[in-house]
Amino acid sequence: MTSYIYEQADWPKFRWSEQKIAAQLARVRHHQGRLIGRMEGLGFQFKAEAVLQTLTEEVIKSSEIEGEILDREQVRSSIARRLGMDIGALMPADRNVEGVVEMMLDATQKYSEPLTADRLFAWHASLFPTGRSGMSRIAVGKRRDDKTGPMQVVSGPLGRERIHYQAPAAKHCGGKCRRS
Repeated sequence: MTSYIYEQADWPKFRWSEQKIAAQLARVRHHQGRLIGRMEGLGFQFKAEAVLQTLTEEVIKSSEIEGEILDREQVRSSIARRLGMDIGALMPADRNVEGVVEMMLDATQKYSEPLTADRLFAWHASLFPTGRSGMSRIAVGKRRDDKTGPMQVVSGPLGRERIHYQAPAAKHCGGKCRRS
């Protein structure tokens, strides 16, 4: 039987060994410092282009994980428009592209702001502006319930779906999977 992380007795109190990760974190921090140093020497235009390219890739790849293939030029244009960058002719973007870009920019540009329920609900509303996921109506911008069954991440054809993740039952969270 599959064991989900939320089924572990000590969830969500994660533990780790500082001795096991300290050397890896030090190497990452060192490389991060070198990268930042190189970026400083590039000049504003190159840094802006690097940010645009990185955010475009992040939006594209994050959406691919969910099985959503976004148009790269629409994503790039949407990000450039929101960051006030002049990249020439901007391509209009679909509302699903705009929603993902809006959420991603909020998460990456305002990372130091508190992650509140309202902020999460706003992200959810950005991702599902029609109140639907595919053909299914979903509760947008509020806490979920299990009226239509458990929340699952699935792929594959109807009748032969593969479940990648199933969330804990809303009524059985015991306060661990949501805050009031």
